[in-house]
Amino acid sequence: MRPQQDEFAPYYDKYISLIGEDVLAVLAAQQQSFTDYIRRIPEAQADYAYAEGKWTVKQALGHIIDTERIMAYRALRVGRGDTTPLPGFEQDEYVALADLSQRSLASYADEFAAVRAANLFLFRSFDAATLTRRGTASEQPVSVRALLYIVAGHLEHHIRIFDERYFQ
Repeated sequence: MRPQQDEFAPYYDKYISLIGEDVLAVLAAQQQSFTDYIRRIPEAQADYAYAEGKWTVKQALGHIIDTERIMAYRALRVGRGDTTPLPGFEQDEYVALADLSQRSLASYADEFAAVRAANLFLFRSFDAATLTRRGTASEQPVSVRALLYIVAGHLEHHIRIFDERYFQ
C-alpha cells in the first residue's frame, strides 16, 4: 500500500509518485538494473557534468548511495520505535567532502549492489505494523513505508536525470 500524504513531507512526493504499489519488488529489481546501468557508463564519461556547477556522474552516484544509506538508517530507527527526531543532511556538503573522483565506476556499481542488498534484508524484515510506524526526520513526519518509497523513487528520479541530461 502506498504511503498517504501525511506520512511524508511534501518535498518527497516527487519521488514517491514515481513508484507503484509493490515497492519491495521495485527495490529488488533496481538492485540489478541500476548496477547494470552503472556498468554500461563509459569510464570516459565518469567525470562529466552536464552544466557548470552540476555534479559529475561519479558525484551523482556517490549522492545516490549516501542518500540510500541515510534513508535506510531512518527506516531502521523509526521501524524500531525510536522517537528521537532525526536530523536532515546537506547533500551538497556530503558530495563536496567526499573524494568521489578517485574511484572507478565499477566500484560504484559494486557499492550500490552491496548497499541495496543489505537494505533489502532490512526492508523485507519489516512487518505491516512496522511499515506504518512514524517518526520525525528533517523536522517532518515520516513513516517507514514512505522511506522505502523515497529510496526507490529517489533512484528513479536520478536515472531520469542521467538519461535526460547526462546520456541523451
